Amino acid sequence: MPFIETEDIQRGENVYLNYQDYGDGQPVILIHGWPLSHKMWENQVQAIVDAGFRCIAYDRRGFGDSDRPYHNYGYTSLARDLRALIEQLDLRHCVLVGFSMGGGEVVRYLSMYGNDRIDKAVLVSSIIPIVKKTENNPDGVPEDKLDEIMEALKTKRVTFLGEFSKQFYNASDYKDTVTEQVLKYDWTIASAASPRATIETAKAWANTDFRPELRNVNVPTLIVHGDADQIVPIETSSDQSSKEIRHNKYIKIKGAPHGLFLTHKEELNSAIIDFLRQ
Repeated sequence: MPFIETEDIQRGENVYLNYQDYGDGQPVILIHGWPLSHKMWENQVQAIVDAGFRCIAYDRRGFGDSDRPYHNYGYTSLARDLRALIEQLDLRHCVLVGFSMGGGEVVRYLSMYGNDRIDKAVLVSSIIPIVKKTENNPDGVPEDKLDEIMEALKTKRVTFLGEFSKQFYNASDYKDTVTEQVLKYDWTIASAASPRATIETAKAWANTDFRPELRNVNVPTLIVHGDADQIVPIETSSDQSSKEIRHNKYIKIKGAPHGLFLTHKEELNSAIIDFLRQ
């Protein structure tokens, strides 16, 4: 398996990140959601490569086959990891595609490094700009609900992840697609991730407010979200970011759950490839 090496600046440790690299042409970097790995993108990788693009999908630190350090799972560290990938593979004119939590890496990267080496961005079912309910974000997820998730991750992580997958896909609405085997496959990926990383990254996506950073997204951006998302409410996420990010195209997919990369893969793939070709 290929790896790139990223330095953990705060602790002087080297962290190795697994990645997959296919095709030729303009590079499209896929950033996976929580608590999965690059494997969630299998239906998108093939479509992107077949459309004539180079596709790179990597495992976030603590997930998949990447290293599992104990510290530094905040978005600044994760954006540095993305920068290391781009520099070590010498990628230019990239398109960053962030799913759910991965939208945070996209926005933090653009905040830290500007549009250097980046031509476009895609936010899919993204947590951007804010998850938590606050006085000035009334449609967000209540703090007590987020506290329940953190407690479940600490006390019954493996069981919690099994139930989470069902809500992730609105499984009861898509039984033909979201089969028992699919749920077991996702559970295997999620439960095999670092317990520490699973909790620490959950803290990052639950508590980071990206609203002040939206002005830093200055590349053409595609936003895709399902209006039946039970994990990241569309009102607190893409409805807001689409009003603040300049030069964006916003696509709402009717009836789509959070995991629309599976349940609505044809619509998502078509939207992404059309955007890449523009």
